[in-house]
Amino acid sequence: MQMRDFVVRFAGEGGQGVVTSAEGLAQSSTQVGYHALTFATFPSQILGGPTWTQARISVDPVLSAGDDVNVLVAFNREAYDTHCEDVLEDGVVIYNSAEFELEGDGRSFGLPFEELAKSTGNNRAANMVIIGALAHLISMPQEHLVSFVEQRFNRGRAEDAEVIRSNIAAMTLGRNHLAESGFSLGELAPPEKPEYQQLMIKGNEAVSIGAMAAGLDFYVGYPISPATPILLYMERNLVGKDRLAYQVSSEIESITAILGAGYAGKRSMTATSGPGVSLMSEGLGLAWIAEIPLVVVNVQRGGPATGLPTKTEQSDLFSCMYPAHGDVKIPIIAAGTVEECFFGAVKAVEWAERYQGPVILLSEMALAERSQNIPKPDLSKIKQAKRKTYTGSNGYLRYAGNELSPMPIPGTPGSYVANGSEHDDMGDTTHLGERHVQMTERRFGKIKLLEEDDFERDQPEHSIAVVTWGGSKGPSFEAYNKLKESGVPVGWYYTMYLNPLPPKMLKELKQKDLVIVPELNYQGQFSSILRSLGVKAESITQYTGLPFKARTLVEKITEMTNVCLKETVGV
Repeated sequence: MQMRDFVVRFAGEGGQGVVTSAEGLAQSSTQVGYHALTFATFPSQILGGPTWTQARISVDPVLSAGDDVNVLVAFNREAYDTHCEDVLEDGVVIYNSAEFELEGDGRSFGLPFEELAKSTGNNRAANMVIIGALAHLISMPQEHLVSFVEQRFNRGRAEDAEVIRSNIAAMTLGRNHLAESGFSLGELAPPEKPEYQQLMIKGNEAVSIGAMAAGLDFYVGYPISPATPILLYMERNLVGKDRLAYQVSSEIESITAILGAGYAGKRSMTATSGPGVSLMSEGLGLAWIAEIPLVVVNVQRGGPATGLPTKTEQSDLFSCMYPAHGDVKIPIIAAGTVEECFFGAVKAVEWAERYQGPVILLSEMALAERSQNIPKPDLSKIKQAKRKTYTGSNGYLRYAGNELSPMPIPGTPGSYVANGSEHDDMGDTTHLGERHVQMTERRFGKIKLLEEDDFERDQPEHSIAVVTWGGSKGPSFEAYNKLKESGVPVGWYYTMYLNPLPPKMLKELKQKDLVIVPELNYQGQFSSILRSLGVKAESITQYTGLPFKARTLVEKITEMTNVCLKETVGV
């Protein structure tokens, strides 16, 4: 029987080509019509340290990196010892025989990656040797690989022909050497190429392109893992008339710079991680009270302090929704897929301009570094975000009333003071209690302008529902589909919009006997927020620096559902 799904894990040391091997296999597969998703995890040092990546290739759309491994490619002995138990019983281990040897266990085959690459005249082609070997295991046609190499390395340079030749030779050597082993996993079913055009892209790249499509004018940032690729992308691409991308010397400088740009009428953004959000707290409070549009992207990692800078986590929800002292509750959008990284960035810029204030877009390490094929967005259909601007005469009261008011742009009529102290209608400092009441209600009231009934739901008739957020969407939805197939009585709800939540979704969740929230943090942060809104929510938590496995969620959701149903019947 043909395989419809294939998972391979590459494990070794940073710098050995572990990441490029996974991404190369994924990219070559998507070019011929397969769906693919990669996951990478590595230590925080610049080079070396235990690193592994996983690529999942499928005929069907991919939701997670996969629970089980069909093939382990071990670059060293430590990698084999660490990961061999995750390989399925009928799986295969390919190991670097130039580094170590294994006693015959019936499923392992040694392959001298670097030596075979050097024999082609291309010392950097070891990952192509591996891709060729893997292609043999799943009977992937050679023409698929040749097409990938030709597209990847044909860059209009004099040496392109030799690079293409050596890489094809390396893949052929890998294929031929593994053929001698007699190992085979069967045949991967032919791809069912979608009618739409696909794009293989990482989460950080999708955020960058989405923000630019929404009309971003101004970007400044400070390098911090795992958000730095957004800064690098903007420096290369946010160019042209009235556009600026710039690296500054601190996170405090980042937030104050985009505050100034937002005040001056520019659509402005920065990207950081949890430690950076902590440093931006005072600036975010100023943006909130002065009603200045800006976007902060928080690519979450393990915390607190330096924490786990290259591992994934969803533990910044509290600190982002309530980042400043006093009564502050920032609008939050949390991307759950690479595609949502694009549309979440579009929406974040639009929200900031619409309600005239700070918006935080949450991503996370596992999304930022994930390569995934998505439908290519039609940029011509993306409307650039625009704020309401003041076009009247002088004497304008910027903060009058309890509703959104048009925003004056410096150099035009309606000048005002964007004050960090509590202020009156004009923006002048005041200590009057009634003014603080008025302005607090004004600031919170504006959030209602962002309410949208845009959410996913399935089987809403059930009294128990699964509600996840951010990058846990994929494994949670995969688990939900398995639960649905086996008849477990749970429904599904999901949205990118965590504050404000879609009103209709919140209304339905309040009627449930139990809402189960898978999230990657210790405190159960989203379920805590849901409970504060009147929802009977309980979390499934994990804080290992790794994503959920769908199998784990199936077990825990089933257990929680059974307990809830027994208690309900007992009542």
